[in-house]
Amino acid sequence: MPVLRSGRRLSSAAALAALACLPLGPLPSAAREMPDAAADQAARKPNVVILATGGTIAGAGADAANSATYQAAKVPVDKLIAAVPAMSGVANVRGEQVFQIASESFTDAQLVELAKRVSALLKQDDVDGVVVTHGTDTLEETALFLDLVVKSDKPIVVVGSMRPSTAISADGAINLLDAVTVAGSKEAVGKGVMVTMNDQIQAGRDVTKRVNVVPSAFYSQWGPLGMVVEGKTYFFRSSAKRHGKSSEFDIDAIDSLPMVAIVYGSGTMYPGAYKAAVDAGAKAIVHAGTGNGSVAGYLVDTLKDIRSKGTLIVRSSRVGDGIVLRNAEQPDDKYDWVVAHDLNPQKAKILTAVALTKTGDTKELQRIFWEY
Repeated sequence: MPVLRSGRRLSSAAALAALACLPLGPLPSAAREMPDAAADQAARKPNVVILATGGTIAGAGADAANSATYQAAKVPVDKLIAAVPAMSGVANVRGEQVFQIASESFTDAQLVELAKRVSALLKQDDVDGVVVTHGTDTLEETALFLDLVVKSDKPIVVVGSMRPSTAISADGAINLLDAVTVAGSKEAVGKGVMVTMNDQIQAGRDVTKRVNVVPSAFYSQWGPLGMVVEGKTYFFRSSAKRHGKSSEFDIDAIDSLPMVAIVYGSGTMYPGAYKAAVDAGAKAIVHAGTGNGSVAGYLVDTLKDIRSKGTLIVRSSRVGDGIVLRNAEQPDDKYDWVVAHDLNPQKAKILTAVALTKTGDTKELQRIFWEY
């Protein structure tokens, strides 16, 4: 307790009053520097833009027990960001609502619009990475498209969730936090478009949705690029295929995509499905064949005729994994057909459409499938 020069002790209340009257000197240096330190910390954090398009990650169910029954594309981007406050410790984050749709409703026009916005943002010096929130149904197609046409090595991460935000076991928050972590990571530069789901970092070119009701729905036959564990990225491999700055395609030169159709293979096929695609205006048809992209004997003449009249034929496979081998199942050289290599039908459709913006030559198209 303070003591006066006379030797009398002050009461606690009097002591506080006396201290309050003392003149204030200069603040300690640490206190003076606090605002600048906070600004410096913010400046050191990467700047990440979240482009929201809707999907399950923005979905809501009627009950917390609903993990597969819900309405997609209900939560706007500002609420998505507010729901994951931990992101502010990882990066300086801002959001834009590009679309608010379920991903099965994505069109080629929206793919082009989204890619142009991603490209424009990554050209800005104050943007270090972009995250795209997306419904999982066509997430893999958008990821490949961005991988092909956005000429930047800055990280692009596409992210979704398998359960709505209202579910007890919702996975959207951690997936989004992981996406921002990866998008702001120096280790992610030059890795191509990535997908963060279920703690894994997947290559957008390779990954596909294999299950429709569990958080571990996304898979690549070549394995993940890495993982995110407690806010840290761990990379173990890189994509061997062309992407980003090494791509020959540029979204700035693409305003629309030609129509490409997929016809799914099975026993007892009908030639009319292929003819209908041509009549609808398809410039190419991806044949999602059985096994090694097999074509039934009774269909060969139909596909040969379609090709002879100008529509491209690309042999893919309905099998989840593997590689369609050229000239193994069918004499592709003789028929002037193209094989999709390891790309599944939906990804083959995307690459074919992008390739057709530059060439209709089958030898060139086959080269593109080997390189991308």
